[in-house]
Amino acid sequence: MRRRRSVVVALAMAAVVAAGWLVAMLASPSRPPVSVPASTTSITSTTQTTTAITLTTTAGPPGSPFTGLPAPAAPVLAIKIDNVRPARPQLGLAAADLVYVEPVEGGLSRLLAVFSSRLPDAVGPVRSVRETDLGLLWQFGRPALAYSGSAPELLPQLAAAPVVNVSPAQAPHAFFRDPARRAPHNVYAHPAQLLTAAPDASLAPDIGLRFGDPPAGGSPVAHAVASYPAAELTFDWSAADGRWLVGADGAPLVAAEGGQLGAPTVVLQSVAVRPSHISDALGNVSPYAETVGSGAAQVLRDGASFQARWSRPTPGSGTTFTLPDGRPCTFARGPVWLVLVPTAQ
Repeated sequence: MRRRRSVVVALAMAAVVAAGWLVAMLASPSRPPVSVPASTTSITSTTQTTTAITLTTTAGPPGSPFTGLPAPAAPVLAIKIDNVRPARPQLGLAAADLVYVEPVEGGLSRLLAVFSSRLPDAVGPVRSVRETDLGLLWQFGRPALAYSGSAPELLPQLAAAPVVNVSPAQAPHAFFRDPARRAPHNVYAHPAQLLTAAPDASLAPDIGLRFGDPPAGGSPVAHAVASYPAAELTFDWSAADGRWLVGADGAPLVAAEGGQLGAPTVVLQSVAVRPSHISDALGNVSPYAETVGSGAAQVLRDGASFQARWSRPTPGSGTTFTLPDGRPCTFARGPVWLVLVPTAQ
């Protein structure tokens, strides 16, 4: 009995010492903050409150690295979208976090829409993939990539690229045709079903974009134009909407769901464009836009234009945008359109 009583006393003393140590650690200003995810898909900074030795942690949604808006961590899905007149109005683009505008053969443009924060029910018209898409997508980790068709010469690059291929061959159940539209502008896809076929698609990573208040300086601008040999996109500032409204080939670019497409931030990114070794069925050479390297950029936000430099040292690096003094060029929170504009030769 005396030995058992001694053990109990020793254990009680050890508990008191441990409690005192934990209280001291919680009160110490040099202790790093505790960060606990709210769920398996939401990792964020936390609010910590302490009463005695009880620690309570509350987590809210993190900001999307693509929009700067609150959003849970979610997979990345990139979809190739048609942008010629017969393909308009497009469906689902208004829900994209990022929209890249690329030069393609024939002097036209095509879109690469990146989804993560939100998934519309359907997106389209879905068209064929290009070499420029693969160059862009390296910085997204291993995203899911949906497209309809590709040049045979591009197949080896597709197989080697860090993407989860969810074309109709891999995910036939996710695609459908709109009988009211003519081929090839009638292929659509269900994003949720595409991601079901891509369980290993990576979560949205930091790709270099920074969001916040407008930087100092900037020139007031209400209208901007991006031109290709056979296509033109315009961006008109709407103070009422707080975003740049997109036009294409002399007309508003409207969504099939209704309303004009637009974004709080538009980037006109000057890139070198060279002929690729791939041609279309008519013999037109497919251009390749170089998105690894550096160059000039014009960032449009809040009714102003900011001169910037873009930099992406390696394919796996994100793309940063900096002001002339080296500070980050912050974007307005919300969707971003990034227009790859050929550098003047």
